[in-house]
Amino acid sequence: MIGKTKKILIIGSAPDSINATKWKNISFDNIVAINNAWKIRKDWTNCIYPEDFPENKRPKSSETQTLHSSEEYVEAQNYFGGFVYAGGTMAFTAGYWVLYKFKPQIICYIGCDMVYKGEKTHFYGKGNADPLRKDKTLKNLLAKSARLEAIAFLNNCKIFNLSNLSGSNLTFKKININDLENQTNIEYKKFNENKIDFALRMEKETGYYIPDGKYWKKMNEFDEKKIKEIDDLWLSSIEKI
Repeated sequence: MIGKTKKILIIGSAPDSINATKWKNISFDNIVAINNAWKIRKDWTNCIYPEDFPENKRPKSSETQTLHSSEEYVEAQNYFGGFVYAGGTMAFTAGYWVLYKFKPQIICYIGCDMVYKGEKTHFYGKGNADPLRKDKTLKNLLAKSARLEAIAFLNNCKIFNLSNLSGSNLTFKKININDLENQTNIEYKKFNENKIDFALRMEKETGYYIPDGKYWKKMNEFDEKKIKEIDDLWLSSIEKI
């Protein structure tokens, strides 16, 4: 008997995240909302947010809908190498947490392209472009995305982007929600495992591991050139189809 494919949806707050309101009869095992994105769909199962996310903006929890903060996701992100290498913004943090907690075969993103244009940067209007802040860990968002995708690959998980935007700071393959059920027919990218191994070794040798996750307090200890070298390696680990 073939086991059921475990699929997780992660919803961010970009304007196109509202497309998820139109999806009917979708078969995700969990729907993980980042920050305000719990407002997008009533059937969200998990809401994940940073410790500075205002309490009055958080939803109410229940038996079927649970809240998750840094008390949980720091452990998950540390398990996969830590915030400096993984990227200290919630789109990536949510991905590592999902990978750690649910061990899915498929992760899908919507509303997380991290492209901020015009007056309406978020589905609720003008918001803070958090991933674009001055931060040594976020100089190359595509590279951080590639790292998450490569780590998922090592854990037998594929990541797709359900966004229909022309631009994106995610490397994930874009597909239509209607194609998801037949995802086995979708040609997926290949990874250079030697480069993945090399990148992981470089991370370990560099040693930018902050157990409590508060890497910003140690920012002056990080060599931007070393981080760039590692980022470039992660980005090159994805081989074109």
